[in-house]
Amino acid sequence: MSALTYEVKDVRSPVAVWLRTTFPAAKEIQAEFRLAAGPQRVVMPAGVAPGTQGAAIDFWLRMLVDPHPSIALPLMGLLSGRAPCLRAGRELLADLAAGDTPRRVADGGVELRMRPAGFAERGDEWWARVCYALALLVELYRAPSVEHSRLMRLTESSGAADLLALATDAEVTDMVAMRDLAVERLLPGLPAGPVTTGMTFDGSADLNADADLIAGGMLVDFKAGQGGKPRADGTRAASLARTDLDQLLGYTLMDYSNQYGLHTIAVYAARFGHLATWPIAELGERMAGHPIDLTRLRAEFMQILRGQLPPYQVRRGW
Repeated sequence: MSALTYEVKDVRSPVAVWLRTTFPAAKEIQAEFRLAAGPQRVVMPAGVAPGTQGAAIDFWLRMLVDPHPSIALPLMGLLSGRAPCLRAGRELLADLAAGDTPRRVADGGVELRMRPAGFAERGDEWWARVCYALALLVELYRAPSVEHSRLMRLTESSGAADLLALATDAEVTDMVAMRDLAVERLLPGLPAGPVTTGMTFDGSADLNADADLIAGGMLVDFKAGQGGKPRADGTRAASLARTDLDQLLGYTLMDYSNQYGLHTIAVYAARFGHLATWPIAELGERMAGHPIDLTRLRAEFMQILRGQLPPYQVRRGW
């Protein structure tokens, strides 16, 4: 099954077509975001793999707010057997799970969770290296090719210490800086209320989709990119791609039953320390050009995912 993140990038996909037809006005939102974010505060070091680094800081930010975050995706990646890291991954995940064991869930997958509070005495370097290792393991589950993964440097006799050593010192320093900025800029902006991370939606049965964070009815997507193209002086402005907005709208609409009681969507730009928030009704009205009926739009989007997307995927060769 395809994923929402893929479909919003395919301009011919019924998902992207419907979202951009239903919510055509994005440029004003994007410009406001770029202006409000201000200067980049944490510059990505040379040689860093942006995708892996972004997934790593996602894990750390989730651990800051969720007392029991999921580490199921790294487990699923490990169990894929696509890299010689079974022993190393088992040691790390067993340590993080602190005695908990994987359990089967209703959709046939597995669940495994950790308790960050149990590792409060560990230093920043350990946390950064753990999150980087988890990101590498997730790539075994998600990436179409892993032949160039750092995990291929390991052997079947490698242990957790070898896995944690795969992050470079520069990547560790970069993640610590983003974590520090999030403590200052992200955490105070989150509303009170129930916290869920790595959650799926009703519509995830129709199209793979799992979001970063919901706190008190606010859906937050973490972005660790560098921003737009470098200016003449080398600095960058924050950027909010059309696909980023489509992804947030898609998550919102895939909550068919309003299970999470969403009222606001947000983007946290981790390198800029900027949390942009939009009430769903307000953003929907601005992008659609008229007031929206969220219940009706959720039903329409469900029909797109169940009716138009499957035959398109067949034609596309999926």
